[in-house]
Amino acid sequence: MGLGLLASRVLRPSASRLLNSHQNGLFFLSRAVFSTPELQNADQSAAAQAQPEPTPDLPPRTPVGGARVHLPNPEDAIEVFVDGYPVKIPKGFTVLQACEVAGVDIPRFCYHSRLSIAGNCRMCLVEVEKSPKPVASCAMPALPGMKIKTDTPIAKKAREGVMEFLLMNHPLDCPICDQGGECDLQDQSMAFGSDRGRFTEMKRSVVDKNLGPLVKTVMTRCIQCTRCVRFATEVAGVQDLGMLGRGSGEEIGTYVEKLMTSELSGNVIDICPVGALTSKPFAFKARNWELKGTESIDVTDAVGSNIRIDSRGPEVMRILPRLNEDINEEWISDKTRFCYDGLKRQRLNDPMIRDADGRFRAVSWADALSVVAEIVDQVKPEDIVGIAGQLSDAESMMSLKDFLNRLGSNNVWCEKNGSYVDADLRSGYLMNTSISDLEKGDAFLLVGTQPRVEAAMVNARIRKSVRANHAKVGYIGPQADFNYDHKHLGTGPQTLVEIAEGRHPYSSVLSNAKNPVIIVGAGLFDRADKDAIFSAVETISNNAKVIRPDWNGFNVLLLSAAQAAALDLGLVPESENSIETSKFVYLMGADDVNLDKIPKDAFVVYQGHHGDRGVYRANVILPASAFSEKEGTYENTEGCTQQTLPAVPTVGDARDDWKIIRALSEVVGIPLPYDSLAAIRSRIKTVAPNLLHVDEREPASFSPFLKPKSAQKLSSDPFGTAVENFYMTDPITRASKIMAQCSALLSKK
Repeated sequence: MGLGLLASRVLRPSASRLLNSHQNGLFFLSRAVFSTPELQNADQSAAAQAQPEPTPDLPPRTPVGGARVHLPNPEDAIEVFVDGYPVKIPKGFTVLQACEVAGVDIPRFCYHSRLSIAGNCRMCLVEVEKSPKPVASCAMPALPGMKIKTDTPIAKKAREGVMEFLLMNHPLDCPICDQGGECDLQDQSMAFGSDRGRFTEMKRSVVDKNLGPLVKTVMTRCIQCTRCVRFATEVAGVQDLGMLGRGSGEEIGTYVEKLMTSELSGNVIDICPVGALTSKPFAFKARNWELKGTESIDVTDAVGSNIRIDSRGPEVMRILPRLNEDINEEWISDKTRFCYDGLKRQRLNDPMIRDADGRFRAVSWADALSVVAEIVDQVKPEDIVGIAGQLSDAESMMSLKDFLNRLGSNNVWCEKNGSYVDADLRSGYLMNTSISDLEKGDAFLLVGTQPRVEAAMVNARIRKSVRANHAKVGYIGPQADFNYDHKHLGTGPQTLVEIAEGRHPYSSVLSNAKNPVIIVGAGLFDRADKDAIFSAVETISNNAKVIRPDWNGFNVLLLSAAQAAALDLGLVPESENSIETSKFVYLMGADDVNLDKIPKDAFVVYQGHHGDRGVYRANVILPASAFSEKEGTYENTEGCTQQTLPAVPTVGDARDDWKIIRALSEVVGIPLPYDSLAAIRSRIKTVAPNLLHVDEREPASFSPFLKPKSAQKLSSDPFGTAVENFYMTDPITRASKIMAQCSALLSKK
């Protein structure tokens, strides 16, 4: 029997006598002296704690990170005790997850909630009653009635020992390491490590690997947690990284000398718990405590990934992902993460007018707007055309449409939507399944779309479904590189007709699927036979019961951040060939429109933030602010409305897009009836009220197939590629030096 337990039993009656004497009016102050055997013998300590006294009602605890436990069937819940606190959890939870629900944060390096369990860092050791030794909580399933102890001397000593082994070969790089200040190893060695180490030998060193222009490696810092290996294999779908060697010669690297070619490779920077994998463009640029974080939205594709923009002064220093389970989970694509240097290159600072000799001359805002107003007064309303760019926010597109409507023109649209697209039914251009529900699909048909380059986060969801549900994927389009098993069914609309008529083997796969999903690429909007293609897709949907009361598997995958909001606001041209007969063209950040169609004698106004393709054809340039410098509303491909917030000040004399159009309308003599964001949003409410429900997904109310069937004939032309170069798709990414390096390496591959 331990001395502490014996002393407590001896002193317990005296404590009761003290209490009784206090009630009788006599009170003696005495101090009991207890020995601390756990400092000398951990086994005796365990025996002393084998019979804990019944605890009174414990105050409720807050789960770690505000986690919530969903019990679909309360009868299947099991009860465990964490440090004496009872917790109800679903069957299949691990000990570590049970501890998190109980509000106890367990240290870990190798465990990650979105990756498979490795159990090789041993930092998460806890004591479990009746277990002969500490157990790894990340790999141990919780059992009914299990009593878990996380704060005992045995658990503390085990963690100190593990930490001492981890630091044994870890270099003292903290002053020069980019991970400093946000390093798990730093934090956990302070919280759970010992105050000294006993290792006096030479530390080992490991040769650094070249993973490309995005990820910097200092492999001597690696602690072999294998998070990067599991991420590359399971989430990114590339077999590029692996563990080589054994014992002290063990290291992580590529089997052969090659670059990491995944479009999600930058996420290994976030999941690496130490400074072994860091951002190469951000190396030695700033410390994390010097940066101001601003929560915002990515606009480089139509997914609308949640991001945090870290800035210092007027410069964006880096972009990191934010957690959003419904959209991007906690990953972002490399284009989202590393395009930020394009925000400071080739920027338009001042209003400019093209002189007679073809050179641009910087002028004041008043002069530039007066020149545009003079031309507008000389042009017929039907010859005026407005095109919104792919990075435009809803407020600017609403003001552009109102401005052109007041001039008498209805020819306004958004690039990438095609010159004439049907915007009557929202279900005809949205991802109706929602991004998160793609995981429930068990058979996919991809029509003219390559999600890996068009929307990397949507592709990650499809891969997740293929891994978890063994979903089948059929693809119709040009030869493409997928990172999951798929069947290339054909290259053009003829394959679509065969599936619709039931003559193709894949039609039975869709018919037998529980939750079939059809994803049509927005690149088809530019085809002349798009109505016939959607009619064939409708037939397939009816045959396979893709749309049911409990499931809507018909989806359109958009390409840019502005498309969904533009169609919601009704930016659809009145005439299909309006740009070819135009005399006045207003390009609001539109650089991917076919400029060759604009007549030579047309007057072109370019309003944007980068000196991209549209500038070369412009007569007047009006500088605007980028998405990181303004507050704007965007709608992603699934119909979820989100807002960007200004992280840095605007460049030069630039202004917000809607403010420029509002000022121009004043000069022209037809002022728009709003002077603030609140006023313009009240105007949006009358047109598309769903755009004011921020962070909410507004599903479509009607089926996309309510419209009459098209009499168009299908073309025999094969489907084209909507995105030729993943790293360069908009003015910001085309101005980025980092994206140019990635693009050059991609072309060599």
